[in-house]
Amino acid sequence: MKRIRKVRKAAGRLLCILILLGPVFLMCAPIFLLLSGSVMSRQELAVYLAPIVGEGEGYISWRLFPRYPTGEHYWKLLLYTPQFFTVFWNSMKMVGIILGGQLLIGVPAAWAFAVYRFRGRKFLFTLYIVLMLMPFQVTMLSQYLVLNRAGVMNTHWAVILPAVFSTFPVFLIYRGFCGIPRGLLEAGRIDGAGEWYLFLRIGLPLSSGGILSAMVLGFLEYWNLIEQPLAFLKDKALWPLSLYLPEIGQDQAGFAFAASVVTLVPSVFVFLLGRDYLEKGIVASGLKE
Repeated sequence: MKRIRKVRKAAGRLLCILILLGPVFLMCAPIFLLLSGSVMSRQELAVYLAPIVGEGEGYISWRLFPRYPTGEHYWKLLLYTPQFFTVFWNSMKMVGIILGGQLLIGVPAAWAFAVYRFRGRKFLFTLYIVLMLMPFQVTMLSQYLVLNRAGVMNTHWAVILPAVFSTFPVFLIYRGFCGIPRGLLEAGRIDGAGEWYLFLRIGLPLSSGGILSAMVLGFLEYWNLIEQPLAFLKDKALWPLSLYLPEIGQDQAGFAFAASVVTLVPSVFVFLLGRDYLEKGIVASGLKE
C-alpha cells in the first residue's frame, strides 16, 4: 500500500509539473521564435514566412533550430544601421531622465504622505490614486494643451515631464515608507535628529525595496512607451526604440527579429537584477494602511 501511495504521489507531482509547463511554454514561445528567427538566413525566412511576405498560401511553418544559423542580421543592425543607435540612445536618455526625476520628486512626496499628518492628506492621496487609474487616452488632450503652451512639443521633454510627475511610483514607494515604525522616527526626533536626517538615514535605507521596485517597474514601462511618443513627437529622429521596430518592413523579417532581441536585452537584464525587490514592492503595495 505504501508503494502504491508513493507511485500515486509521484504521478500526481509529474502531472502537476506537466500542467504548469504548458502555460510556461506558451509564454516563452515568442521569445524562442525571436531568438531562432534572428539567426535564420534570409532565404530560410522567405520560405517559412512565404504566406505573409510572399505570394504563398496556407499557414507559415517554423523551425526552432535553423538549418544554417547566421549572424548577418546582427551585423547589419549593429554595424550598418546608425539609425538604430539613434533611437536606442533616445530611449536610454528618456528612461534615465524619467527615473532620475521620479527619484527626486516621487520619493519625497511618498515620504510626506507616509510620515506627516496634515489637513487634506487623505483627500490628496486619494486624488493621486484616481490620477494613477486614469489611462493616457483620458489625459492626452489636457497634456497636449499644457505641453504645447509650455513650448516643449516635439521634444523629448514632452514625454519626460508627464512621466516624471507620474503618481504610480509615489503610491508604490508610499507603501514602503508606511512600513517604518513610527516609534523609530519619534525616537530619532527625541535624540535630536532632523527631518532630513530621518529621511536620508532611516527612511531611504528601510524602504529601499519599494524604491527599487518602483524603478524596475518604471524602466519596464517607459522602455516600451508607444502612445506618448507617437502623440507628442513628430520628428522621427526623436523617436524611441519602441517606435522604431514597427517601422521595419515585412521584407526585413530577420532584421526585425534581431532588433527585437537587442531591444529585449536591457529589459531582461533590469528585471533579473531587480526581481527580488520587485516582488517585495508588489507585496508591500498590497498591504492595507
